[in-house]
Amino acid sequence: MTHVLSSDLRRCAWAEQHPLLRVYHDHEYGVRPPTDAALFERLTLEVFQAGLSWLTVLKKREGFRRAFEDFDPAAVASYGECERTRLMADPEIVRNGAKIEATIHNAGVVVRLAREHGSFAAWLDAQGQLGRAEWVKLFKRTFRFTGGEITNEFLLSTGYLPIGHDPGCFRAGRDGAR
Repeated sequence: MTHVLSSDLRRCAWAEQHPLLRVYHDHEYGVRPPTDAALFERLTLEVFQAGLSWLTVLKKREGFRRAFEDFDPAAVASYGECERTRLMADPEIVRNGAKIEATIHNAGVVVRLAREHGSFAAWLDAQGQLGRAEWVKLFKRTFRFTGGEITNEFLLSTGYLPIGHDPGCFRAGRDGAR
């Protein structure tokens, strides 16, 4: 996907550090992903970001997409030992066994939630207007490797919690929780 970036726009300071961050800020951050696979991608990238910079994860995003079959939850949920070994050897992703295991587990959860609620998005929507603490408790009960920071960033990035853009950022006041 190609995005035109205007250098005339004022953004949050963190987004000005790299073109990948600008594209993410301008077109994705705080915007609900259109599919369950895209929601699962965002959750997975947040898990892999733990302890790393968001830029590191964005630079490896295409590698993650290839490695996890475009984040098809059903495909990832079916991974066995062969796929785990392949992922641990893949230099285009972050090779962390705990994060890989969490991703496979979380894919199975997404598949189950979609089966029970019609979609992962429908399950998220059914939670209503939870506060951060309630969301974190729910995610810790439901998923793996989803502590407070990961859950918070996932919910901010997908528009379930309102974002506090920097004053003067062109997106300030345009994002918010549904």
